[in-house]
Amino acid sequence: MIQRQLEKKLKQLYRYFPVISLNGPRQSGKSTLLKNTFPKLPYVSLENPDDLRFAKADPRGFLNRFSKGVIIDEVQNAPELFSYIQGIVDADKKIKFILSGSQNFLLNQHIAQTLAGRVGVLTLLPFSFIELQSAGLMKKSFSQTAFTGFYPRVYDKKIPPGIYYPSYLQTYVQRDVLQLIKVADISLFTKFIRLLAGRVGQLINLSTLASDVGVAVNTIKAWLAVLEASYILYLMKPHHTNFAKRLVQQPKIYFYDTGLLCYLLGIENAKQADTHFARGTIFENLVIMELLKNKLNRAEQGNLFFWRDKHGKEVDCIIEKTGKLYPVEIKSGTTKSLHFFDGVKYYKTLAKAKGGQAYVVYGGNENIKLNEGVLLPWDNMQDLYKL
Repeated sequence: MIQRQLEKKLKQLYRYFPVISLNGPRQSGKSTLLKNTFPKLPYVSLENPDDLRFAKADPRGFLNRFSKGVIIDEVQNAPELFSYIQGIVDADKKIKFILSGSQNFLLNQHIAQTLAGRVGVLTLLPFSFIELQSAGLMKKSFSQTAFTGFYPRVYDKKIPPGIYYPSYLQTYVQRDVLQLIKVADISLFTKFIRLLAGRVGQLINLSTLASDVGVAVNTIKAWLAVLEASYILYLMKPHHTNFAKRLVQQPKIYFYDTGLLCYLLGIENAKQADTHFARGTIFENLVIMELLKNKLNRAEQGNLFFWRDKHGKEVDCIIEKTGKLYPVEIKSGTTKSLHFFDGVKYYKTLAKAKGGQAYVVYGGNENIKLNEGVLLPWDNMQDLYKL
């Protein structure tokens, strides 16, 4: 089994909180991580119809079976349990509950209502570069890495991406989408996801999306919320520090996994990914997600933003850390160029004292420190992991 970076934080929080909540997309490895980290705790999944029926009909009786604690997977399916869990941990601090779920909105909503102050919250995304590199499974090229994606089953079962991701999307739509919202026409929702794949790295335009799909703007808002809550879509917010410039307000679109993104774009192999018209945005998506995974694996807030003014001046990523703003540009080109730093140089003239070291992540393989900033290879971003 590939050791997950989050395991250390998981054990640390277990010492201090009576309840641990582990969020993350379906098949990101949550169950495997929890079972291996806490082998003495019993495990139950509320996707099992019998267990779910018992938990909803008799929550007290369901929980009383576990005198020392339990791992409950997909716990958002039985919201009746949360108030009883609160009473149990308040009465006996030695009992531990590990809760996991793949629907961020539902799980966090129940936690906020009943378990605030008693729960440590973590998020597990699919494999990171560091995890794959430590296991000797990292692909050699950007295109191979992006096309393969990062879901554990692709590596564990050696499932070809062209087989895995269609099945993943179908399972996701059937389980999560239909459970969270009423969708009259599933084909329209699937069309919507594919349209979003073609807009990666772009600002969200609700009216345009509604027109292209053929639904109301409010429907688009609801669908976006579902995709975000179930860890399909990541909406990166703009940074709003006032540098006397008019800034955009809309978030930018990214997918949590590039393998799924490539499938939605119709890419059938790694070679095609390397020459696809969306190569640059796929590369950008890959880097953004790796930076986000690094934050979440350290149990830190995903303090990643982008910056763009009304005149089109922009920086792909702003990392906010201890009062400093670190600008990061992302370029898929493999040939070094000082022009890569044009955006971050402009940003630093505006940020002045708040501006930290500037970085450019590119498609090459050299790590070079220049007067303009630091040039980092896409598969070795250790300098950024420290921020």
